[in-house]
Amino acid sequence: MTDSSALDPEDRKIVTLARSARARNGVPEGAAVRDETGRTYVAGTVTLASLQLSALRTAVAMAVASGATSLEAAAVVSDAASVPGEDLAAVADLGGAGTPVLLAGSDGTLRETVAAS
Repeated sequence: MTDSSALDPEDRKIVTLARSARARNGVPEGAAVRDETGRTYVAGTVTLASLQLSALRTAVAMAVASGATSLEAAAVVSDAASVPGEDLAAVADLGGAGTPVLLAGSDGTLRETVAAS
């Protein structure tokens, strides 16, 4: 586990937003991304009969739909042990390889930071 208090305030903010989305919507995951201008996009898991998206891919899609051209960072709050490759690829598509993706548990404790690829 990583000390969440050591996070940059802006990174701590996106972890908090992701955690809030997960709790508010009662979904398995919450995610938040920060674009090149500092705007944040927050989403939860989407589970419809015709559409299933992870919270992180939904947040990336929201950023793209809002005109973001790059990402500075992403955060996902989940009980999963790791960030799926598809999620890392979506972040890399917009933010570039190496964009930090923060993975936190349901209590908001940072478990790891991985680079999008």
